Amino acid sequence: MIRTPPARPLAFALVLLLALLLAGCGDGDADRPLAPAQPITDGDSCHVCGMLIADLPGPKGQVYLTRDEAVRKFCSTTDMFAFLLQPENENRLSHAWVHDVAVTPWSRPADDAYILASEAWYVVGHDQRGAMGHTLASFRERHHADAFRDTHGGEVLAFGDIDLALLTDLARADASMQPGTGNGMHGGGMHGH
Repeated sequence: MIRTPPARPLAFALVLLLALLLAGCGDGDADRPLAPAQPITDGDSCHVCGMLIADLPGPKGQVYLTRDEAVRKFCSTTDMFAFLLQPENENRLSHAWVHDVAVTPWSRPADDAYILASEAWYVVGHDQRGAMGHTLASFRERHHADAFRDTHGGEVLAFGDIDLALLTDLARADASMQPGTGNGMHGGGMHGH
């Protein structure tokens, strides 16, 4: 009869314990359902600029960061991206929501029109104004983004195409559209991808 050395069960128990500990350190958020977009209420203010959100035109954004259950609301998709693209936030995104402006009025987007920001198509450089000037028009379907671009000008981009250089270009174009400073980027493409 062969006997198991006493060290073997101890080693097995240690390996099992280590595996359980490592499993506990994994990303438990991956199994958790996504927190839903929240209604915009009269007292909600933009996490970036502090403006009251409810009565402002154009698509809005909402962000959830990893390991944080608080929702951050934004008066525009531009402010949402300005927040997300900051170095301290870039790798902390759990998920974000934006309005699908193909199914809701531009003047006052509805709470039931949110879609995942990472799956949306965005039109930049168009002629519609949002909360703080230009905002990225967001759409669930590419063909709706293309139709909006055909009517209002601009360029269609995916979530991953939006960066700080683009937001800087948009801010400069907005500044140039102020009275007496020229006509900015009305209807033209302006981002070299």
